[in-house]
Amino acid sequence: MSEVLKLNRWPVKSLRGEQLSAARFDERGVAGDRAFALLDERPNRAGNILTVRQNQTLLSWSASYGDLPEPTGPPTLSGPDDQRFSWDDPKLANVLEESLDIPVSLRAADGQQDRGPTVLVTFESSLRGLSEEMGADVDLRRFRTNLHVDADLPPFAEQDWEAGATITAGEVELAVTGEHAGPCIRCAVPSWDADGRERWRELQAHLIERHENKFGVIMRVTRPGTVTVGDAVRAG
Repeated sequence: MSEVLKLNRWPVKSLRGEQLSAARFDERGVAGDRAFALLDERPNRAGNILTVRQNQTLLSWSASYGDLPEPTGPPTLSGPDDQRFSWDDPKLANVLEESLDIPVSLRAADGQQDRGPTVLVTFESSLRGLSEEMGADVDLRRFRTNLHVDADLPPFAEQDWEAGATITAGEVELAVTGEHAGPCIRCAVPSWDADGRERWRELQAHLIERHENKFGVIMRVTRPGTVTVGDAVRAG
């Protein structure tokens, strides 16, 4: 059966996110996704968004609004040793600086901080195919997907999707359209495990060699609504 298997939201760019039972999809992409970011305030990078590529310790922190389709306030951050801070807590920046060992500032914006109002869709057949190729289970969280589906497609079929390709999940329709849309070219982040402890360099090398460094597809919402885990999926 073609269905939605997982929904994920990443409130703060490059921090661990949250798995949802339902999510709102609209002109923002997934409501609340990557709506916050940390800025690197080192002299040679002042004002640039801080990512896992510069500091893997970011993955020791997570952010959550709670299991709500649409956020009603800022996220709560959870760090090592079960530290918990609201995004609005005046102590948060100093605590993050100590944890990450670099100066940072906080930035909030209405919408994604990196690739615009898009949704990253991944496919169970491709995840299984990649795991078989690697000879080990590949954790989906490495790819920071928003919508993970079983769409009755052969492995890696989405790597050839072009403008106009669509997918329907429940009442929501997404399409490959607009800037940044299409098969997702991966950076080095998937080579890190979801907690930032170990790097699997062979995974990135394999994606480059066998799949032109693609995994998943970036899409935009063309019919908004709420998606729930278990909703029917149709690709075409």
